[in-house]
Amino acid sequence: KPAGSAHGHGAKQADPVPGMSGPGMGPHGGAIQKKTVDGVRHIIAVASGKGGVGKSTVATNLAVSLAKAGFSVGLLDADIYGPSIPTMMNAWDRPLADSGSQRIIPVMAHGVRCLSMGMLNDPEQAMIWRGPMVMSAVRQFLQQADWTGIDYLIIDLPPGTGDAQLTLIQAVDLAGAVIVTTPQTVALADAIRGINMFRKLDVPLLGLVENMAWYDLPDGTRDYVFGADGGKNTAAKFDTELLGQIPLQTRLRESGDSGTPASVGDGPLAEAFADLARKIVEKVP
Repeated sequence: KPAGSAHGHGAKQADPVPGMSGPGMGPHGGAIQKKTVDGVRHIIAVASGKGGVGKSTVATNLAVSLAKAGFSVGLLDADIYGPSIPTMMNAWDRPLADSGSQRIIPVMAHGVRCLSMGMLNDPEQAMIWRGPMVMSAVRQFLQQADWTGIDYLIIDLPPGTGDAQLTLIQAVDLAGAVIVTTPQTVALADAIRGINMFRKLDVPLLGLVENMAWYDLPDGTRDYVFGADGGKNTAAKFDTELLGQIPLQTRLRESGDSGTPASVGDGPLAEAFADLARKIVEKVP
């Protein structure tokens, strides 16, 4: 019965979203219990409601920019079905386990400690796993890896608002979430669902990043391929900050494919991600 009704006095308050509690609703069917991640000061989720908007591009370049700024940074790829971090960070070494602590040792790439299912599996092998197995792997990456001394652990979430996102939010305290979107209407609709998910679950929303914001033409003008200022307008509507607008550039795509994020070098793209990192540090000092 609804709380406060004639028959609902003293009833348990409803979950903010359906399916958070009850028999079998905890991660892997177990009890819902938040745990700290040993050695990590802040955990930041990079999310999107939709795939293909450049979420992993933003996560990798944010992580590298934070490392260049002098912070100790970890990058966890929580997309078990479609891991992108090994390719985008050129981090293909197989993680080892410390013989003493038995903790997984993340792979170092571009000054960032990285961990992904893509490092443990053949790149062309499909992960044909049910949800409980996926959630168990994510929790192992969080709780049984050596993240000692990390200032910022960036988590590259899979797209959507499903089991992986809910399990992560239930498992650890997030310092905040960054939503990545493109300016087009169909992507913004999914980004709004992501905003509402984090707010319903009391996760601080740090802001939006608008990727593929425009394409610079040779004559100096801009072609707004996917529409103009969609992310900016959405951020204003939901009273959050537009953390950055990243242009559509061949250089950015090439850097991800080659495993050398654009933020490793210099130039306008690197500066755009450095500015994003500065804003994150201001919000989560």
